[in-house]
Amino acid sequence: MTGTVLVSTPSFGARSNAPWATLEEEGLVVRTDTERHPLSAADLAEVVGDADALIVGLDRVDARVLAAAPSLRAVAKHGVGVDNIDVAAAAARGVTVLNAPGSNTGAVADLAFALLLATVRHIVPAHTATAAGRWERLYGPELAGRTLAVIGFGRIGQAVARRAAGFDMTVVAHDPFVPDERIAQLGGHPLPLDECLRRADAVTLHVPGTGGAPLLDAERIALLKPGAYLVNTARGDLIDERALADALTSGRLAGAGLDAFATEPPSGSPLLTAPNVVLTPHMGAFSDDANAAMGTTVVRDIARVLRGERPHNPVRA
Repeated sequence: MTGTVLVSTPSFGARSNAPWATLEEEGLVVRTDTERHPLSAADLAEVVGDADALIVGLDRVDARVLAAAPSLRAVAKHGVGVDNIDVAAAAARGVTVLNAPGSNTGAVADLAFALLLATVRHIVPAHTATAAGRWERLYGPELAGRTLAVIGFGRIGQAVARRAAGFDMTVVAHDPFVPDERIAQLGGHPLPLDECLRRADAVTLHVPGTGGAPLLDAERIALLKPGAYLVNTARGDLIDERALADALTSGRLAGAGLDAFATEPPSGSPLLTAPNVVLTPHMGAFSDDANAAMGTTVVRDIARVLRGERPHNPVRA
């Protein structure tokens, strides 16, 4: 088997040689265009050429890209969320969309909990003050006995819930695609979304982007308890950034830990100047272990598609 794979995400094999070695082992020819990530659909359409497969990060893959790539048979997301890929358009052209579910579960769950801990215990301002020679000891709540609302109870949400259990937190959860009995089996208390928000001392988001109106708009943010915390390691369009910034500035919410933004990088976002926030550059999946797992997983599945075999992780339209 031979085939050409265009890699357009700079994170592919950035922390592990295993994905590159797997490409070679599978006999695949590699082209890269990683300097401008993420590529727009127009830019990607210009460079896709004769590629048989694409490995993308946040690059936009739409009908223009597909039309510009007559040999294309597979598009693989170097990660899990495929909101940047038009899955229906790909299916219409016979192109298989792939992802790497589970490969970054631990990495994202770790960061979500790290953001929660950093926010409630003021780790960043405490470090800044100490490094500047100021001995300012800051108060924050303990997590034991508090309620964490996990919105989205898939692999990552479940992993966060397990971490919360280790901190003696009560977990409430909402996910319309996971049966209530399953949520309960995994240690969560299933509730409607708005009730989760009302009960939570902290909320963590693990759902796909909306592609439109935010899930947490001003009205839903107003449902949160005074003094609550919000963590988002999913997608930036889930939150009304202005409403969140206002709630933080007024002191109604105690803090937020955010790894995703409506526009990335978040130039001009009101959250950049809001108080009591910890901001990270959408790096939830950026662990050494996840980097190796994501790359090798998508390469193996691309090879299966190009051999005419059934892939392990197809994404359905």
